[in-house]
Amino acid sequence: MHHHPNTQRATPDKDAIALLPAFERLGLDRITLVTDGAGARAAFGHLTLCPAWGFDTESKPTFRVGELSDGPHILQLATPERAWVFQLHDPECRAISAELLALGGFAKAGFGLGDDRKRIVQKLGVQPQGILELNTVFRERGYRKDMGVKGAVAVLFNQRFIKSKKAATSNWANARLTEAQMVYAANDAYAAIRVFQALGLGGAA
Repeated sequence: MHHHPNTQRATPDKDAIALLPAFERLGLDRITLVTDGAGARAAFGHLTLCPAWGFDTESKPTFRVGELSDGPHILQLATPERAWVFQLHDPECRAISAELLALGGFAKAGFGLGDDRKRIVQKLGVQPQGILELNTVFRERGYRKDMGVKGAVAVLFNQRFIKSKKAATSNWANARLTEAQMVYAANDAYAAIRVFQALGLGGAA
């Protein structure tokens, strides 16, 4: 079965998505905040039982022209059951996060990961392995250029993925994350692994 390059598959627009039922997000009971070495080691143990993870990072927004973020400040990794939100202030937590990202043999799936990858190399000193850009997968399947998590959830699940603008632009470098920040961060990674599964990519790590 080959698609003609010019047969674009339609993606629902904003208004259509607004009418869909909400995608069920992970609640705080299935989100673990990781702030130190012990927490990071425990997360490592859980994550490495799974062949693929949803992956994302958050960086403190920069508002001045030419201002560079020293992000990522947060790394999120998720399985289809739960998510871990790593705060990268602690050196040991950073080191284990770097190790997780550098591990071969695990797919790390997410949306719009170009920036994340650059920042990880700068901040954590590792080249992340097994990165899977889900936008590319959709493009190969004939969808328009940047599907993004909202479009993907709408197309695959016929559901609306809720993203809080306020959380998105919040300060990710804060020592204490709010519950809203944790839910936002974790669910970006969780939605990515659910999309990965729904695309039938589970076999390829």
